[in-house]
Amino acid sequence: MGGFFMSGGFDVIFFLMFFLVFGMVIFNLIKGVGEWNKNNHSPRLTVDAVVVAKRNQVSHHHHNDGNGGMHASHSTTYYVTFQVESGDRMELRVSGSEFGMLVEGDYGRLTFQGTRYIGFER
Repeated sequence: MGGFFMSGGFDVIFFLMFFLVFGMVIFNLIKGVGEWNKNNHSPRLTVDAVVVAKRNQVSHHHHNDGNGGMHASHSTTYYVTFQVESGDRMELRVSGSEFGMLVEGDYGRLTFQGTRYIGFER
């Protein structure tokens, strides 16, 4: 195995890993642009709905500060599940302030466009 790495195997593995990571970044970028475009071409709808669930997702990030130390940060993404009159449920990403204002059991008018949350009026 040492011969593999001595004969340039490390370079091959490095470039494969680089292109794999680069490919994942490009894939996620294209996926995000596609969802944004789909939302923009979807009709803006306002329907009667009830808030049935709320959840948040916390992501932790660790960064090298460049001086040999580590820096940690986190971000929180907020989601609310709405149930419409037909019985269908949809989970939409909302801002932190909207998340705080909505309570499970709230009934009102949900406005959305594709997977994009626009607003909720009680």
